[in-house]
Amino acid sequence: MKKAKKRKKNNIRYSKIVIFTSLFLFVCMIGRVIQLGLSSEIDGVNLKELASRRTTATEKLSAQRGSIYTEDGEALAQNVSSYKIIAYLDPKRTTDEDNPQHVVDKEKTAEALAPILGMEKEEVLNYLSKEGVYQTEFGSKGRNLSELTKTQIEDLHLPGIDFIESFRRYYPKGDFASYTIGYAKTETNDETGEETIAGEMGIEKYYDKILKGEDGYVQYQKDLQGYKIADTPERRKEATQGKDIYLTIDSQIQFFVEQAINNADIDYDWEWFTITIMDAKTGAILATATSPSFDPNIRDITNYLDPTVSSPYEPGSTMKTFTYMAAMENGVYDGNETYLSGVYTTTDGTQIGDWNRNGWGTITFDKGYAMSSNVGVINLINRHMSSAMLREYFKKLGFGRKTGITLPNEEAGSLDFKYETEIYNAGFGQGITTTPIQNVKALTALTNDGMLLEPYIVSKIVDPDTDEVILKNKRTEIERVASTETVQKMIQLMDDCVNGIGNTGSGFRIDSGELIGKTGTAQIAAEDGSGYLSGTEDIISSFSGIYPKSDPKLIIYASVKRPSGASQKPLSNSIKEIVNNAAKYYGNVDASATEVEVKEYQVPSLINKELESVKTTLTSENINYMVIGNGNKIVKQYPEKEDIITSQDTIYLITNDQNLTIPNVVGLSSKVANSLLTTLGIKVNLEGVGYVTSQNIAEGTAITDGLEITLTLSPKFSSS
Repeated sequence: MKKAKKRKKNNIRYSKIVIFTSLFLFVCMIGRVIQLGLSSEIDGVNLKELASRRTTATEKLSAQRGSIYTEDGEALAQNVSSYKIIAYLDPKRTTDEDNPQHVVDKEKTAEALAPILGMEKEEVLNYLSKEGVYQTEFGSKGRNLSELTKTQIEDLHLPGIDFIESFRRYYPKGDFASYTIGYAKTETNDETGEETIAGEMGIEKYYDKILKGEDGYVQYQKDLQGYKIADTPERRKEATQGKDIYLTIDSQIQFFVEQAINNADIDYDWEWFTITIMDAKTGAILATATSPSFDPNIRDITNYLDPTVSSPYEPGSTMKTFTYMAAMENGVYDGNETYLSGVYTTTDGTQIGDWNRNGWGTITFDKGYAMSSNVGVINLINRHMSSAMLREYFKKLGFGRKTGITLPNEEAGSLDFKYETEIYNAGFGQGITTTPIQNVKALTALTNDGMLLEPYIVSKIVDPDTDEVILKNKRTEIERVASTETVQKMIQLMDDCVNGIGNTGSGFRIDSGELIGKTGTAQIAAEDGSGYLSGTEDIISSFSGIYPKSDPKLIIYASVKRPSGASQKPLSNSIKEIVNNAAKYYGNVDASATEVEVKEYQVPSLINKELESVKTTLTSENINYMVIGNGNKIVKQYPEKEDIITSQDTIYLITNDQNLTIPNVVGLSSKVANSLLTTLGIKVNLEGVGYVTSQNIAEGTAITDGLEITLTLSPKFSSS
């Protein structure tokens, strides 16, 4: 009996423990429920957001990337549909054996797909043979398929094959202006699988945010199956479509440039070749091309830097134009001042020579420009200028800093010169670095009466939905950097360089004589800083020009690195081809002109030779000549012996006539007229710059000792 009572007491005690434990757990549960009901965040998790995510669906509304066009509306970059092929491998997808929804015959499927995708059958079969996966893709060759390829595969009616549509960037003109346009590629988010198009080069990169627009979204409440619940609110933000960008590129001028480079490539090789054409009156870039180029569709790129803006190099003698302008603007230039050409020895014993180290004897600074004399620049700087004067004027023209053109990765170049030799070198374009875009910018001063213009390559930005013009660029003046007198004098010197007798730019002469410019040849600096490379082809050859000289429309800058044989022909042939095509395109007076083969001729000594014999010789060489006087023997000549002239120049033969008279020099360039009259012993006074429009002593007047003549000049002389 006692034992039974003890068990009863124990049972009661155990029952109480169970009851109280149960009550405690129940209270905890109620407390937790109350906590969950009253709290907005538990264990760092926002309950409201968690519930919303489980019941709210968000779909992205993708923005369409804007297109890129030329000035005249030709598409250069646009979006096209792109497809990714997938294969369903899970047999559970098929519910009707007569209509299979997965890959049934892997061998047959691989054999059919391989040639279309450009893959080996075994490679395709490897993808199709994956174990335990619901679906598979086919690597890079299974992405970015065109509509045509998709249709070709669909026509095979292969079970289990499907496509996912997306968009890719397409460049309909291939490698046309590719460095300017750049490229954009599709990027895939590893977590979400979403694809976006991002610009990585050129305009595509610089204006990426404007081109891509802004994605929108739609949010709605969903049920357990993921469908939208009827009559529930919907939040929606429409996508903002990317804007269209119109470049200043003229598709026809760009074509002329691309074609000219391709034609030059037939006969010559180079490391790179670049040409930029600017509207001389506005600063708009009309064309820019580089070889080697690349096709943005396949991105066969060998150099990711655009030479036009991103690869500064030593420009060489084209900088002499700006050194001469600096002297003129500082009031220290006298074109008739002379110096001894050939080789100059600096105070530290360094010898700097002309390209013709024998020189041309004692010549004027004007002649030195035409002959691209380094020694001329050195004497000009040594006698009249300082490093500060040169540097400040270069900076004023925009060298040493970015132009601000809207292309990525623009470099500023450098104007690092301090010591004597460095200053001299800078004057003829060595030891400093510039970019093509800086050079065309600086040349705008010569085509706008001294006013420097801002270069630009985007004409306008347009909203494709509303046709609203968001941005429109136009001619932008920076500051006046040269006087009218400086401009006219430089135009005359550039004209003489190309169209004068035997000068360095004669290879660029065209039939109309309207192309003017300056040539340049720079040695390539050794990468280890030990000086310059000495190989024959270790040069950068360049040309800066203006066309037409009578009313400038185009600024041209071209350069080629390591041309085969160190030839200037890739430049001259290309530039002449471009200019002649542009003349026809613009309907200029010389539009019907064809390129004339210009042959060079070294003038022999004709003095003391019989006139009739010389006339016969020159006629057989197709060289123009003019006889002055009625003698039978030549006593003086112009040009002088060993001067280089072309088949379009004239040799003046002065005979042993005791009664020489003044010739008619109206229409001749100031240089030719001055040289000819000086050879006749006449003192010449020049008023203005350019071509002779009048002479104050009439043709046929007898030449006497001490005779002086005044020639009136104009930079836009026309004989009509």
